Amino acid sequence: MKRLIALFLTAFMLVLALAACTTETNESSVAESSAASLPESVAEQSENDIQYGVRIAGMKGPTSIGLVGLLEESDANHKNVYEFTLAGAADEITPKLIKGELDIAAVPANLASVLYNNTSGKIKLLAVNNLGVLYIVAKNATVSSVEDLRGKTILATGKGTTPEYTLRHILKENGIDPDTDVTLDFKSEATEVVAAMAQAESAVAMLPQPYVTVASNKIEGLQTVLDLNEEWAKIDPESAIVTGVIVVRDEFAKENPEAVKVFLEDYKKSIEAVNADAAAAAKLVVKHGIFENEAVIAKAIPYCNLKYIAGGDMKGTVNAYLTVLYNQNPKSVGGKLPEDDFYYTAE
Repeated sequence: MKRLIALFLTAFMLVLALAACTTETNESSVAESSAASLPESVAEQSENDIQYGVRIAGMKGPTSIGLVGLLEESDANHKNVYEFTLAGAADEITPKLIKGELDIAAVPANLASVLYNNTSGKIKLLAVNNLGVLYIVAKNATVSSVEDLRGKTILATGKGTTPEYTLRHILKENGIDPDTDVTLDFKSEATEVVAAMAQAESAVAMLPQPYVTVASNKIEGLQTVLDLNEEWAKIDPESAIVTGVIVVRDEFAKENPEAVKVFLEDYKKSIEAVNADAAAAAKLVVKHGIFENEAVIAKAIPYCNLKYIAGGDMKGTVNAYLTVLYNQNPKSVGGKLPEDDFYYTAE
């Protein structure tokens, strides 16, 4: 009897063991089958769908216009997700950039050099986004060449900054002493220049876009008489006025090279889209608070000289422009011209 019970228990345990093995085998088979049935896109999803948060800043005006297409498309379906900060002046951006609270910023070209020098190379130049936006406008005054500016009062903004250095360079290279042959009357804002011209019987001014368009809409008979980009090119065809650039924190670029690569791709597309359809871009410019008048900015965009110049192509142009500024005032570029590592190139 005891022997029968022992045999029964042995048989029962064997059944349990076989059942357990069968269950384990079935589960394993199901798992293998499920894995085999997953499409390749799902298997690759974790790698391909990595998103990068990129904190960008720009100022109101032409240097930020080229960003609008990129900002509009920043959502969950894109590789980079952009967080945009709009500032009224550059000094609102620079402390955050230096502290690491921003990753990328659109700033004046000379400020990029100053930041590079003041941080021992921790800020790099990613791309040029604006060439010259300065024009000479006249109301009831005959001006068809730089020589015609001799003896005149020129209203302007940007005293001690790149607009003044640009104007002085063009005047000097045309044989006009900016301290004795003309009178430079600087105002604190472009709106003050427009108001002064409106009240004068005749006047000459240097204005940036889009304020040239603003002035043209407000002042009857106002004409754009000189494009300072063209006048600069006559002096030095190998260089250009560089108004705005894109900079990046070196630490961010080294830690996130793919995010930087994607940003440059997105930014190039954005610049091209803005230049291709000014009316559509103007709506986005107003939407993102970069400028408040859609009709004005739509007319101004074709004259804002929006460009995308990156890699080795930007070095010669930027260096030549910074050299002109340095020769007038070394402090305007941070005391010295930047070294080659100022210019970001993807490895």
